[in-house]
Amino acid sequence: MEKLTNFFTDIMKKYLPDPFVFAIGLTLLTFVLALLIEDISFVDLTTAWGGGFWDLLAFTTQMAVILAMGYVLATAPITDKLLNKIASMVHTPKTAIIVATLVGGIGSYLNWGFGLVIGGIIAKKLALKVKGVHYPLIIAAAYSGFTFYGLGLSASIPILISTPGHFLEDAMGLVTLSETIFSLPMIITTVVLLITLPLFNAMLHPKDPKNVVEIDPALYADQPKVKLNLLVDNTIANKLNNSRILAYTIGTLGLIYIVIYFTNGNSLNLNILNFIILFIGIILLGTPARYAEHLADGIKTISGIVLQFPFYAGIMAIMAASGLVDTIAKVFVDLSNEHTLPFWGLISSFFINFFAPSAGGHWAVQGPFMIDAAKELGASLSETSMSVMLGNAWNDLVQPFWILPALALSRLKLKDIMGFLVMIMFFVGIIYILATLAWSYLL
Repeated sequence: MEKLTNFFTDIMKKYLPDPFVFAIGLTLLTFVLALLIEDISFVDLTTAWGGGFWDLLAFTTQMAVILAMGYVLATAPITDKLLNKIASMVHTPKTAIIVATLVGGIGSYLNWGFGLVIGGIIAKKLALKVKGVHYPLIIAAAYSGFTFYGLGLSASIPILISTPGHFLEDAMGLVTLSETIFSLPMIITTVVLLITLPLFNAMLHPKDPKNVVEIDPALYADQPKVKLNLLVDNTIANKLNNSRILAYTIGTLGLIYIVIYFTNGNSLNLNILNFIILFIGIILLGTPARYAEHLADGIKTISGIVLQFPFYAGIMAIMAASGLVDTIAKVFVDLSNEHTLPFWGLISSFFINFFAPSAGGHWAVQGPFMIDAAKELGASLSETSMSVMLGNAWNDLVQPFWILPALALSRLKLKDIMGFLVMIMFFVGIIYILATLAWSYLL
């Protein structure tokens, strides 16, 4: 296994460009494929690309808010104390890998933005504390927990199709969360992955100490933060900035709204998720000034995502306008029957996600075709929808887009950790494929 990991690591270090270059390359590749395969002119394709560049601006903002506010939750004093306590109980490299995977995975199950950040933070703490930890691996292990978001409370596709008024409601109706992420097959899959993935990641740790790259404490130690209020005074403005009464009052008002929202029968969606994260964060940080300070730090970790999201929106516009996504999906659907459609949906979703790494945007281009196929073949709509979600979460392990926050926190390069993520991708793929087939045939 170590030889295979080294093989992929060497390949990635030689040939894998930075994430932004990867996004540009995917844009050009999609453009060429659409011209060669689909009946569309260069002018029409260019128009679709440029016109779609900002189509996901609102969704981009939602994603950025989730990440930035997830950072606030992950760096709140109470969270930091908990992570320090966890790190203090870890003494060996393999245990550190297991703990980083679990923290990143559980965090991502609760909220993917929170999990992305808290995984990187605990990995960094463990690498600084535990001697002999291979730093690129522990960062990769923490990021691998991100795949749990496809099974968790912020899984975009299950949440979307359970929300009244979603764009495919006329075609498929509403699919409740009890039929998707809270169904027995997906709960079993979550438990199996939660047990096996940390152990698999620990097996990837180099056995020869000469191959271990440890964290450099001088380079990665936390730097003193610049406080927003440099002068401590008794002015009214300063007292308001640091008022716990204001923070707890507005935080409580937010929590009351959340209770009213769910009491009225409303379902979970991205907007209410962001609302919950915002007001819990305000309460945990305790003052408006402290919240703003942590949020400013969090925004630094999402700059790459803000830059690249429009490029992926453009790629999705190319695929939708040219019909390329339908062509890709049709190749797999033509092989399907009512039992195998979810399996081929998983596989096709994996490949499409290279070009559309946002689950919401991904579903917008692949969802209509898959639902039509499911209705025509008599396949389960819930299984088909979840297969697209799992394919998305599976591919995210090696799609460079969502790795950006982990790279920002760790100060590593994509090529440093991708070899490990390729190995993890193969392992997680086996779990998801078996789960999808078992759901179709046995449950």
